[in-house]
Amino acid sequence: MVKMGMLIGERYEILEKIGTGGMSDVYKAIDHKLNRPVAIKVLKQEFSENENFVSKFRTEAQAAAGLMHQNIVNVYDVGDEKGIYYIVMELVDGITLKKYIEKKQRLTVKEAVSIAIQVAMGLEAAHNNHIVHRDIKPQNIMISKEGKVKVTDFGIAKAATSNTITSNVMGSVHYTSPEQARGGYSDVKSDIYSLGITLFEMLTGRVPFNGDTTVAIAIKHIQESMPDPRDFAPDTPVSVEKIVLKCCQKSPDRRYQNAAELITDLKRSLITPDEDFVVITSPDEDGATREPTESERRALSAATGKKVGTGDTMRLNAEAQRERERRLREENAAKRDPAVKKSGSRKKKAPVKKKTRPKAQKQRGSRDYYEEEDTGGGLIEKLTVILAIVAALIVGVIVIYVVGGRLGFFGEDLTGTPAEGSSEAATVAASVQKDEEDEEEAGGIKIPDVLGLTFTEAKVLLNDKGFKVQRAEDTTSTAAKNVVISMDPRENTRAQSGTMITLTVSTGSVVTDEQGNAALVATAEAKNYEVPSLVGLTLEEAEIRIGEAHLVKGSVSEVTYADASLTGKICMQSLEAGKEVPEGSVVDMELSIGTGEATETSYRYSADIESPALEDENFAEGTEVHLLLTASDGKSLLDTTQSSFPFKFSATGITQPTGLLTLTYMVTTPQTTETNPETGEEQVVPGTTEERTQRRAITFTPDN
Repeated sequence: MVKMGMLIGERYEILEKIGTGGMSDVYKAIDHKLNRPVAIKVLKQEFSENENFVSKFRTEAQAAAGLMHQNIVNVYDVGDEKGIYYIVMELVDGITLKKYIEKKQRLTVKEAVSIAIQVAMGLEAAHNNHIVHRDIKPQNIMISKEGKVKVTDFGIAKAATSNTITSNVMGSVHYTSPEQARGGYSDVKSDIYSLGITLFEMLTGRVPFNGDTTVAIAIKHIQESMPDPRDFAPDTPVSVEKIVLKCCQKSPDRRYQNAAELITDLKRSLITPDEDFVVITSPDEDGATREPTESERRALSAATGKKVGTGDTMRLNAEAQRERERRLREENAAKRDPAVKKSGSRKKKAPVKKKTRPKAQKQRGSRDYYEEEDTGGGLIEKLTVILAIVAALIVGVIVIYVVGGRLGFFGEDLTGTPAEGSSEAATVAASVQKDEEDEEEAGGIKIPDVLGLTFTEAKVLLNDKGFKVQRAEDTTSTAAKNVVISMDPRENTRAQSGTMITLTVSTGSVVTDEQGNAALVATAEAKNYEVPSLVGLTLEEAEIRIGEAHLVKGSVSEVTYADASLTGKICMQSLEAGKEVPEGSVVDMELSIGTGEATETSYRYSADIESPALEDENFAEGTEVHLLLTASDGKSLLDTTQSSFPFKFSATGITQPTGLLTLTYMVTTPQTTETNPETGEEQVVPGTTEERTQRRAITFTPDN
């Protein structure tokens, strides 16, 4: 049984209970070896007694311990002691997303999308390490007081589901994917489905499917159509609406295939929320029967020696192809055997000897009894194989043509007209290759024409090409506000990647009347937004904050910075945090790549910290003492409260040679009796309780 103050694993001291769940209790603890606060998840007794579960639990938790990501509650250690099975995790000072939603009822679109991006980034890191969460829900997502989003309980879900733990233990079935509800195979797309449900709840304040029992809810996930978030939150932009619906498709093949695809669309929705860019593919449409094109008919006719007419159809989806052939065989069997009913079932008949077909009779296209015996896959499969062969031949022709054209074998270089008889595909391929080669030879990238676009749209396009962008304004233009009217360097010219392109936009302060005369108008004051503090954030986090503040990310420069704690993080921003600036203002940033200095000498410290009674005779043993050990640069090495001494403590990797240990405690002095020198009377002086402090200078030991 876990008790306050007990030491687990000879290093983790239990401080207080901070939560409980279906499988475990969570405690706040101090790791005395590394001197940091941690959260310890301890399995409840009913699970600790299940050896099979404990084995899988330990294996999955150890795999999760290999995940280190800013959007994951990191697992530090896994162990057991005297029947207590525990996981040591990062301690997040904050609340769950579930409580956050309950507190706010529903989130703004930007806030919901920003949280979803961070969750998806954590999932992407896990999926890249072949770890599927399987239990994504708001209860397993933490939001720190600094606004960072972290996913917790990686690996635990798999251990639990492997042992048929019931849903009331595993958590809510409200977020489970259809394949999980069926008890089938789950993968990264199952996590994406659950994240889609979570995003739906953030936007609407409710879950899409509800019911009286877990079974009823699970059936709804399998059978019922996903409700539209706009039905409950009409302000949901079309892009976000479609992202939710794509995540929550019943078929995994129609969802986002990985977290990276989802992140791309989520980020784009922050910039252009009302743009309808999300594509939801339909396997049924992809595999539908269709007419071959004219070029395909010619290729098939040439390859097979038979004319392929306009009535012939093609089916490229293998599953649909097999289904069509199955129906075709049933129809043929029905024509031959009257015993076959309309329902497709066959009356039982006495066994008959299987007929064999003479070799000479096996001709294509016949529709007799023997066609059912053909194991070749049918006409459609053969056509598909032939198409693949023809495609390979065409690719070969293209390669020969391109190489030969460059060497002048066909009379002209590729810069001229292709030789007579070359295919249309070869012409296109040659043209594409020529453009790429021209671009390489020119030593630059063609600058796209962004005139007429809004500044934000133009900046996104140019950034994608590798260019940097800065903004200039024209107060005399009659164009609409914020529209790009000129650019320097000019559109369709070439420049090196990283080139700064100045986009001049209209302020919208000039209009023309019906006669075409220009006139100044009083423009409404631009809406200002507060610049967020970006220093200390990762680049991904900073981009999200910038988008939320209606600003635009500018250039990002990699620099060395003196503060080692900011390595890999933003160390400078061009706009002052807290200042209000117009919408669309550009924020340039500097990203620290390290101090650029040689590693300094490190020190270590190991000692038994003695009781304050060594210096204060009034100190009562058992009294709580706050211990604070700081290095000479102010960095805290120890910050804890103890009541038992001597207290063993050790630390490594200290960057300063000296430090200061501060002991703070309360002392109650006993009452005393004193004699008044003037009257000679005895007076009782009551005892007092006061806070006292001791300070001890510490010298650390250099590492060898």
